[in-house]
Amino acid sequence: MKLSKILAVALFAVAAPSFAQTYKVDPGHTYPSFEADHKGISFWRGKFTKTEGTITLDRAAKTGTMNITIDASSIDFGHAKMNDHAKSKDMFNVPQFPSITYVGKSMKFDGDKLVSVEGELTLLGVTKPVHLTINKFKCIQDGMTKQEICGADASAEFKRSDFGMNFALNWGFSPDVKLSIQVEAGKVN
Repeated sequence: MKLSKILAVALFAVAAPSFAQTYKVDPGHTYPSFEADHKGISFWRGKFTKTEGTITLDRAAKTGTMNITIDASSIDFGHAKMNDHAKSKDMFNVPQFPSITYVGKSMKFDGDKLVSVEGELTLLGVTKPVHLTINKFKCIQDGMTKQEICGADASAEFKRSDFGMNFALNWGFSPDVKLSIQVEAGKVN
């Protein structure tokens, strides 16, 4: 084979079209929620009510990324006094760190099923790896909007102390946090 043909084949392979699709997170159907220890006797559960971002997914190549931003001031425990305390310097320090971000850098598939995402969580200005387990994932054609939408239920665990959130650890509170995330996103045309 001539060198020019080899270069043409190699160039075509590099420039092969991507089948990646971009999806915009639907903030009305996306709620990262969490569970954290309270004095070793119970758990406080809360959620964030304002989330935005994009997910890029190439199901044929089994690759993808995500960029998610959570408005830290949207924290909701269902208890106004606790919400205010969580926004303070003791915990989320919202005046200094108004956003929490998750950047998913690689996705793992089992056949056609998305099963996990490896990425980095930035909380209180500290960035650490956080593995998301995808418990359920599905894409459909929405009957109402005629738009393709995807949804997932994801979970993760991490230690809040790894991010410098140390409030009440010396009083016996556990640093362990469990995340549950429901997310829906619509395909961007």
